[in-house]
This record gives sequence, C-alpha cells and structure tokens, in this order.
Amino acid sequence: MENMQLILASNLRRIREERRLSLDKVSELTGVSKSMLGQIERGESNPTLQTVWKIANGLRVSLTDLTEVPRSETVVISKEDISPIISDNGLFRVYPVFPFDGETRSEILAIVLEKGAYSCSEAHNAKTLEYVLVFEGEVTIMAGSEEYVLKAGEAIKFRADCTHSYHNSGDGVARFCNVMFYPE
Repeated sequence: MENMQLILASNLRRIREERRLSLDKVSELTGVSKSMLGQIERGESNPTLQTVWKIANGLRVSLTDLTEVPRSETVVISKEDISPIISDNGLFRVYPVFPFDGETRSEILAIVLEKGAYSCSEAHNAKTLEYVLVFEGEVTIMAGSEEYVLKAGEAIKFRADCTHSYHNSGDGVARFCNVMFYPE
C-alpha cells in the first residue's frame, strides 16, 4: 500500500502543478482539507477511496489518473507488432500505427497498396480531416467529385466528410501515411 501512497502523492502534485493550482484552490474544488491534501502530496497519508474519489471528481480527472503510474509519452512502435487491417483481397493493408487517441482526436495509419489496389471510404463525421503523405509509388485519391494523383514525395490535406477513395494507379507498390483528425 505504501507504493500506492507514493503514486497518489506524485500524481496529485503533478496534476496540481500542471494546472498551477494552490493547495487552497484544490481544497476548494474537491472539498478535501488543505492539510489532508498536503499530507497526501507528501506521501504521509493513506486516504480512503472516498477521499480519492472526491479529489478526482473535484479535479475532473479519472480515478486511474490519480492511482496509476503515468505512462511515458514516448512510445516506440514496431511494424511487426501491428496487426494490419486487410481489404481488396489482401492488396490494401492498413497498419494502425497510433490508433485513435481521444486526447488529440487523431490517429496515424501506415498504408500499403499493391498494384491495382482500391478502397472506398464512406464519409466520416463533419469536418474530419485527412492528411496523406506518399512515400513510394502513385496514389489516386477521390475526395467527393475531385480526383488527385499523388506521387512519392507529394502530400494532400482534404476534408473526409465526403465519400473518398484510394487507388494505386502506378506500376508498383504504393506506401503512404494517413493522419486523421476528428472533430469533437
């Protein structure tokens, strides 16, 4: 349990400092006394679950934001660790390198299109944006009624709230990165 006290102490202090809140202000927001908050931050108190919930609710964070060791913001991903989403009889492969992140409202996909591969997507939510950067080959993108042919080294940004498609219109494999931003 001592470890939990230290995790809670560190997380409370970090959240409070990131938000530039005094202990007085946190006390006001949570209904937990300033002295109790100070003891928790110093790891001198083992608060009840009800007290931790009061702090979480007052600061508008999840319980796990206070009770779990924060994950590193640096993440290394290996393509071998990603299961591709496959369509068009295996000719179109999507690797969700960074799946949807609710905080940034984005996801990053690595896409491989074999010669002749084609995929059509329905319209996404209003104001969804897609950014595409082609690394290899040639990709024809239809966004609504507009057609764009991109070669290696070229990029496009378009609103994806319309029907859109990707087609490998070149002679070899096409590889590109797709970054998607979803509105709230």
